[in-house]
Amino acid sequence: MAFSGKYELESEENYDSFMKCIGVPADVIEKARNFKVITEVVQNGDEFTWTQTYQGGKSMTNKFIIGKESDMEILGGKKFKATIKMEDGKVIASFPNYCHTAEIVGGKLVETSTGGNITFKRISKRVA
Repeated sequence: MAFSGKYELESEENYDSFMKCIGVPADVIEKARNFKVITEVVQNGDEFTWTQTYQGGKSMTNKFIIGKESDMEILGGKKFKATIKMEDGKVIASFPNYCHTAEIVGGKLVETSTGGNITFKRISKRVA
């Protein structure tokens, strides 16, 4: 499947501004600023297990099925329900304060989140 794989953070754009915009506490922003995030995606058709592991071993896993409401968790431990969509090869999630898309471009995982007028972009290279 297109998304399945393990990815290591390569670059980020607008991290601080975006995290402030969505209400992540300043101490969490500071602590996570230079983390080497590892994202592991297991895709089985429309079923996904999406795990992000941060320095120090902390991880966050979301399991979802495209088109069905799922329990989700975002940075800072906030939990909510969302229905994840797939359009034009992009996984699209509408979170409480922002919209998040993920796609594979040139073998890299490109995640884009937009909240208000701020867009945060994270690019991760495939490592497995």
